[in-house]
Amino acid sequence: MGWKRLAAAAAVSGFVLLTVPATATAVGVKGIGHNATQVQPNATPGSEWHGSYVWQDKHVWCVQYALPAPDSAVGYQPGDELLTKAGKKLAPDVAANISYLLLRYSTTKSPDEAAALAHLLHSWTAVPDGQVRFDTTDPRYLAYNAEWYAARLPQSVMDAVARMRADAEANRGPWKLTATAPKEPLVIGTESAWTVALLKQNGKGVPNAPIDFTLTDATLADGSVKGKVTTDAGGSPVAIKIVPTGPKPAIAVTADSPADKPVVHQPIQTENMQRIVTTGGEKKLNAAANGQAKTAPGGVKITKIDSETKKSIAGVALRVTAKDQTSPAVKQDDSPLVGTDGKPLVLQTGADGTVEVPDLRTPQEICLVEVAAPKGYEEFFDPKAPPAACGSVGPGSTLALELVNKPNTPVVPSTIPAGTEGSTPIATASFETQLRPGLMLAVGGLVLFGAALAGLLVWRRQ
Repeated sequence: MGWKRLAAAAAVSGFVLLTVPATATAVGVKGIGHNATQVQPNATPGSEWHGSYVWQDKHVWCVQYALPAPDSAVGYQPGDELLTKAGKKLAPDVAANISYLLLRYSTTKSPDEAAALAHLLHSWTAVPDGQVRFDTTDPRYLAYNAEWYAARLPQSVMDAVARMRADAEANRGPWKLTATAPKEPLVIGTESAWTVALLKQNGKGVPNAPIDFTLTDATLADGSVKGKVTTDAGGSPVAIKIVPTGPKPAIAVTADSPADKPVVHQPIQTENMQRIVTTGGEKKLNAAANGQAKTAPGGVKITKIDSETKKSIAGVALRVTAKDQTSPAVKQDDSPLVGTDGKPLVLQTGADGTVEVPDLRTPQEICLVEVAAPKGYEEFFDPKAPPAACGSVGPGSTLALELVNKPNTPVVPSTIPAGTEGSTPIATASFETQLRPGLMLAVGGLVLFGAALAGLLVWRRQ
């Protein structure tokens, strides 16, 4: 369904054009449409015309059947809501149908659609009712004979009548315009899809409907802050890819909608002339949506290093804090980065001597403070002023920090203490002697032999 608009001059002039008489004096200048093959009985000549009239260079539509056509020398002014020729209110569904058709077809270039629109307007507003009837020659009270003209208009016009009537029944107002921000967190500089929709009274989308939008604290991918989208043939919601540029991105949307009740324009100087409608069936709908955007999250990676060997140190406990080295750091969701004890989170370096902290709010000053000295590094650790490394975490980046530990001073003996000679044994040993029985007999024999020999020697000396 293609949407059409009045000429720019009409849109700009609005009320002024309708109230200031033009210099032209053209009366009943026909616009776009068809003539019926015959005029209705009792109607004035010219009433067989079905289509628009040109009034002060604009195409307008008559809603007071059989009265004289609009005169460009006569000024018009906006009146009240459109009533029937008998002065009664239109049924709500009829008023909604007229509003929709004026919005959709009032600037048509099709003679069939123009004639069909005129036929429908007269058939709804000039129905027989009380003084308004078929058997009068007074044009103020002559009713429009829809059946009579249906037989005398081209079949293509009547086909358009059926199509346009069904179109109005399916798509008439009131409509509702909506705009919705994404549910997922918004990140500055990152594209996200916002949704706009134009809904009919039955909740279904309006097909082929243009929707204008303006962005705040956001742009399209090409940097523009304004644009227009159109719903598809099924009326589905339209996704608009938006890039937040600030903390409060927002979208404002507008769309044309059928008015609840069409407004008629009345001639100023006379009552003996057709009332007209132009875009009286149109009103503006507005909607908006906004969100909260943050900078992209960042992270920090710290490496513990031995100051002498330059090797990494594993198993070192580090506390993640804010700049003051006391309060916790802040995560991307604005919650504090704490452990199960509610205090700033403590992490431990891995086998490679590193530890990473992701998903941090940016920009943010971060510190990693050593909780306790690792084994072999106790000598230079001051618990009152523990080693710490600090830096600023930027959007979408990882801050790299190093924390150096100085190892303990090694203890090596330089002299060996002297002791009293003989007082300290250099080495000791113990022995255990065992003799077998046979060996013991042999030894005993030798002892006896030695004793006898010694006795013999002593005797001989005497």
